[in-house]
Formats: sequence, structure tokens, C-alpha cells
Amino acid sequence: MGYFDKLTQPMFYVLLSLYEERHGYEIMNYIKELTKERVIVGPGTLYNLLGRFLDEGYIDIISEKDNKKIYIINDSGKRLVDREIKRLKKLIEDANNVFKEVENE
Repeated sequence: MGYFDKLTQPMFYVLLSLYEERHGYEIMNYIKELTKERVIVGPGTLYNLLGRFLDEGYIDIISEKDNKKIYIINDSGKRLVDREIKRLKKLIEDANNVFKEVENE
């Protein structure tokens, strides 16, 4: 299995945040607000993930201004998010099937 076969919460939310152009600090704040502080991505984790996503071709740097890099998800990254959403839906489907079986016993 590869590194990106299953996304961690920070991976998933970083990619999700990049459906709009954002720099690092904006990404951290967006995730914090979106998840109502359930998921916090610190700078070390964020910049490690951004580097990996860049290296693997899932995101792009679209500009640099005021010494800040602006990132955006690309089509490969969107396919990765779609694959993860499908994987998560299957987990929920499996759990629901188990619950239905238990209720019918």
C-alpha cells in the first residue's frame, strides 16, 4: 500500500481546504473553523504534508506574495479526495449493514 492509499484526517482536510487558493496560515485556520476545532493541523504537520502533496503532484503553488506561497488542489488531488470519500462511504455502509444485522437478530 502506498502512503496516500488512506488519508489521515490532517491529509484529508488539507486537501479539502485547497479547493480554494490558500496559504499556510489560511489552511490551518480554515480547517480549525470547518471542524469546529475537532481537527487542528499545526505548522509542522501542515508544511510536511504540503511538501509531500507537491512532490506527488496533488497540489500546485500558484503564486508567492509577501513571502507566502499560495496553494491549490489540482485534478490529481481532486481524484485522491474523491477516492477517499468513496472509501469512507464504504466504511459507513459496512457499519450500517452490521447494525441492521444486529437489529434483525
